[in-house]
Amino acid sequence: MFAHFHWPNWVQSSDPALEILTSQPPAARAARRTPIVFVHGAFMGAWSWQPNFLDYFASQGFHAIAPSLRGHGGSEGIERLDSASINDYVNDLATVVGELNGPPPILVGHSMGALVVQRYMERATVSAAVLMAPVPPHGLMPSTLRMMTTDPMLYWQFGMMQFFGAGTVDSSVAQRAVFSETTPREDLESYAELVQRESQRALWDMNVHARGRPRLVSGDVPMHVIAGAEDALFNARETKAVANVWDATWEALPGLAHAMMIEPGWERSADAIIEWLDSRNID
Repeated sequence: MFAHFHWPNWVQSSDPALEILTSQPPAARAARRTPIVFVHGAFMGAWSWQPNFLDYFASQGFHAIAPSLRGHGGSEGIERLDSASINDYVNDLATVVGELNGPPPILVGHSMGALVVQRYMERATVSAAVLMAPVPPHGLMPSTLRMMTTDPMLYWQFGMMQFFGAGTVDSSVAQRAVFSETTPREDLESYAELVQRESQRALWDMNVHARGRPRLVSGDVPMHVIAGAEDALFNARETKAVANVWDATWEALPGLAHAMMIEPGWERSADAIIEWLDSRNID
């Protein structure tokens, strides 16, 4: 591990100051030219990339960057969280990318972060994009209705977390939602302390403005969609629909659920990203 390469930075502009976690390649490893930026999903923060992905990608030569979007993790803006839109999160990503050197970055977005990545691509050039368990083009409603009818306790717990905070979440219920059955109880309890409320505005955006708009993107951006075969939130048909919108490649990883970057077997999702990037000669 290369934990000594981790440091939190804060990017300050007229918008909220943002927490940024980074990991650099070790001195003995040849560095790749293109930085890679990881964009977290709803209810999370940059911390979701820290246990595994940042150091792992650094060990493979990447300058790895993970910001916490406004109101998340250690970033400012929690007092105005409910007014934060997906476009506000895109502004945060643009601020972070604006501080980077080298070619346009590789963007990796998870769940809500995948929608942020798609919207960012409408504004600026990227070298490649990877969408992990992305929000479906038709929004959150089908997933919400499926949860209401097949697992009402899970639906109730999500509502409790959103309105009363993460302390109301039962870790065993959270496991059914976003983790595979092999995730250790101690990990579930540790992550449960870090999850948080999400912006009401952003949740609304994910319901009514979730479809990608490739017609607004200049150039042909290589894109890959990765799904967890055990994902209880977004099924294969829904994640394939995202790939179809973008004419992107798609794969499902057996044994992984929604939070595929922090559950057992996370290496398979990390390696899938690296192998796809290498197949496209993106260095």
